[in-house]
Amino acid sequence: MRRLNATVSPLLLDVINELVEREGLPQKKLTQTVAELSRLFTKDRNHLTRSYLDEDLLRVGYLQYFLPVNLVKIQLLFEEMPAPEPVEGFSVLDIGSGPGTGALAVLDWWHQRKLPNALSVAAVDDTSGALRQAKQLWERYCRAAGIQEADLRTYEGDLERRAWLEQVRQKGPFDLIILSNCLNEIFVNIDDPIMARTALVEEFLTLLTTRGTMMIVEPALRQTSRALHQLRDRLLQMKRCTIYSPCLHESNCPALAKPDDWCHEERAWEPPAIIKGIDEEVGFIKDALKFSYLLLRNDGKTIVNRRADVYRVVSELRELKGEKRAWLCNEQGRPAVGRQDRLASLGNEAFDQWHRGAIVQIEKIVRKEKGGKVSALGRIEQGTAVHIIRSA
Repeated sequence: MRRLNATVSPLLLDVINELVEREGLPQKKLTQTVAELSRLFTKDRNHLTRSYLDEDLLRVGYLQYFLPVNLVKIQLLFEEMPAPEPVEGFSVLDIGSGPGTGALAVLDWWHQRKLPNALSVAAVDDTSGALRQAKQLWERYCRAAGIQEADLRTYEGDLERRAWLEQVRQKGPFDLIILSNCLNEIFVNIDDPIMARTALVEEFLTLLTTRGTMMIVEPALRQTSRALHQLRDRLLQMKRCTIYSPCLHESNCPALAKPDDWCHEERAWEPPAIIKGIDEEVGFIKDALKFSYLLLRNDGKTIVNRRADVYRVVSELRELKGEKRAWLCNEQGRPAVGRQDRLASLGNEAFDQWHRGAIVQIEKIVRKEKGGKVSALGRIEQGTAVHIIRSA
């Protein structure tokens, strides 16, 4: 079954709304700003500059709408990561932090779960205004929650030039490194941006603790998702890390085989009232959170034990006339699998609960032969056992 819908904690929402209200921006102007940012993030990405958060108006619009939306995506992945080990402290590096999206996600998650170890976060961004906002949000949250053992340090610097790196390295190694919606915004005007981003991530991996995790989150657009798949493949070819999730293999990404394919997540959520209101005014439909991601590690740990009969569901369950189908992924590729409604049984009833991101086990996939050719569509028969190993 699916997990409960994700949402923003009331405490965090209060802190964000308080800061937005201090700006005194009329609701109509705020809504227009959100619509403008959305256009830049999707349809007009060629007009998106890395300095957009330098503009006060855009920064407030981002804070009200996109920060909580992107923050929840990060918190969903915290639940997927290995649990922090009981050590003296939990250290985090938020790269390309903007107004502290990753930092606040960690702080809120750490506080809500009452984790015993002290929290320290280093946030890096090239926009001084965004870093000031991150500090304001952090301090307001800590004050409202009565938190004392949580420290935020901010560093202003160009991600591409990395002059800040040695200063931050002194604070490491880190248990968690977050790159949220920032890789797609750097090295955009060079011949091989994927190679440059790969080299950057490779360097950041050296800042992880032995059992640390690097979280990369990118927009679910085809262009940005495929760029992340390409970066993944290059890192694995260089044997610089292993994939904890979402991938259940370390072969080349099968979504890159066709130019129109890409892989992304879609997670259910319950948007706050302010987000719903903006959606209604602008005409957005955000009943689910969509994003692409990688959780990388250096210790070879994986989200589940990898087996030939275990797959990640990489599409929604499509209902056709008399049957249902979905796309799967593991080291064997990206097969389409279906089950006819008349073949539903107690053994395969878990098939009806499949959803994008679920990890499933299938006892046997049958591919029928017709005219001397084996069908590309795999079939689940009535007697086939199907299990959901992990929901999403």
